[in-house]
Amino acid sequence: MRIREFHRKRIPSSWEMKEEGGGFMGQRVRPLERVGLYVPGGKAVYPSSVIMNAIPASVVEVPEIVMATPPGRDGSIRPEVLIAARVAGVHRIFKMGGAHGIAALAYGTESVPRTDKIVGPGNIWVATAKRLVYGDVAIDGEAGPTEVCIVADTSATPAWLAADLISQAEHDELAQSILITHSKGIATRVQEQITRQLKTLDRADIARQSLEERGAIVLTKNLGESLDLANEYAPEHLVLAVEDPDALHKRVTNAGAVFLGHYTPVAVGDYLAGPNHVLPTGGSARFSSPLGVEDFLKRTTFMRFEPPKLRELGAEVMRLAEVEGLTGHGRSVDLRLQKIRSARREREAAREQEAEA
Repeated sequence: MRIREFHRKRIPSSWEMKEEGGGFMGQRVRPLERVGLYVPGGKAVYPSSVIMNAIPASVVEVPEIVMATPPGRDGSIRPEVLIAARVAGVHRIFKMGGAHGIAALAYGTESVPRTDKIVGPGNIWVATAKRLVYGDVAIDGEAGPTEVCIVADTSATPAWLAADLISQAEHDELAQSILITHSKGIATRVQEQITRQLKTLDRADIARQSLEERGAIVLTKNLGESLDLANEYAPEHLVLAVEDPDALHKRVTNAGAVFLGHYTPVAVGDYLAGPNHVLPTGGSARFSSPLGVEDFLKRTTFMRFEPPKLRELGAEVMRLAEVEGLTGHGRSVDLRLQKIRSARREREAAREQEAEA
């Protein structure tokens, strides 16, 4: 309910405008006809991925939302995933996964309908398949391994920082967990806490490999330098574990989602805060945005010129066409202007005859 309410807040709407002289134009916003949601099986159960990917499509009333997910060895789908699909608004579910599942959603089969857009995370085979079908079908983006960047000052609690780093590292061996701080004391205590907490973690092997091969603790001169590095990194998740997160937030330019203060771990955003947890990765937060209702809508513009408006602006169109060497463009306007001028002369002649009579 929280996620649905968040995405309902700002749904783009159709609009139109009129100008003097007969100019009429605007934009129509419509949902895509059919979207495909990919939900991975693999190393964990992901009902949250179902919720986050399906709800924005459901909110804008996409007529058909289909889901593909690989079944277990017994051919079943986990009940948590099924109930998430029901409450999120998924219409049909197909037991399939991997690159062939993406191909089916992109091109259709005898039993699987072709979709207009494919969203959802997956392994390298799924990500590569999405990249290959892009152009024949839309995709949400090339999602890489999850990542978190924490900017911390001396007010942060080392145990909490360690837990936040581990919470991303346990996703995947390729996940990236980065702590940036100007406090040597914080850096040392976080390392100690990571060692301690990994001893009781269910997915300790995955998290340990991720932290050893992809993790880092970066020491800086001051808080300003810490944030500068974070902006350059453009992380998927940015945690501001500082005394005054609101002030620092104003200087954030590149991040998929920002978690403000000591009591906002990434986990609340992953599950139920409201904002979407499908976020740009691999530095693409410099130019990309979180998944939202806009990703399931298409915009069509329209325009209409009446004769007085074309008479007002037609010469400008012809001038631009001449600059670009596209004489056919100019002719298409000139022929209409000739008709408008001819009709105007006929009206003037008729008025003169009436006046003489």
